Amino acid sequence: MGSFEARLDDIPTVPSAAKQRQLLALLALNAGRTVSVSMIMDELWGTEQSKSASTTMHTYIGKLRREFETALRDHSGYDAKRLLVTEPIGYSLRVPASDIDVGRYEQLAQAGRLAADRGDHETASRNLAAALALWRGPALSDVVAGQHLMVEIVRLEENRLSDLDLRIEADLRLGRHRGLLGELAGLCARFPMSENFSTKYMLALYRSGQQWRALEMYQRLRSAMAEELGVKPSNATQRLHLAMLRGDPAVEAPDQVADGWMSAG
Repeated sequence: MGSFEARLDDIPTVPSAAKQRQLLALLALNAGRTVSVSMIMDELWGTEQSKSASTTMHTYIGKLRREFETALRDHSGYDAKRLLVTEPIGYSLRVPASDIDVGRYEQLAQAGRLAADRGDHETASRNLAAALALWRGPALSDVVAGQHLMVEIVRLEENRLSDLDLRIEADLRLGRHRGLLGELAGLCARFPMSENFSTKYMLALYRSGQQWRALEMYQRLRSAMAEELGVKPSNATQRLHLAMLRGDPAVEAPDQVADGWMSAG
């Protein structure tokens, strides 16, 4: 959830060697699950596996265990081999999901998604905000990523944007449009062709008494999409724009946010 960190009782245990960091990141993202030897080999070397790759991988495992032993030397109840366990087909890091940032993120985000589904927007906003607060930057920003870590990075980043969009929607439904203006302005600058962020910014502006800026935002989105992609905004976004031009009272209603309303015509 940013630069890679690993601690045992607040003692840093992230190795400095790039391949070992990569291996530990792979194990951590799969905490509690067996990571097969073939998956580790694919991640570390891809199709360029030398004859000594297997031996080198076992060396990395041994070095990780020694890192753990050093961190745990004052804790007689711990055993590095029980933390990084050898399985019949690979290895597993025996750490509860709740002790890993990714695990905590998934728990909080899932609670927020479920709350949004049942219409509890206050709980959705609170849990999603707590989940998003765990992010410190791009996922695994200082780890060399092979094919498996790259899949996880893409998944995490997509979930991050989706959960951010859902949290903003919950806040709009709670009437917090004025407090969203700065955040949405920044998001639209970063993602100029994101209709989700653009339409939410339009709504926040309109409901904050800045109707002309909301309409200007639509024109900016339309121009960007035409120039970069050669397409128009979706029918839902166009309907929202027309509703704003008509001064439709529904645009002002805090609970009228979802695409279902915008596509109702």
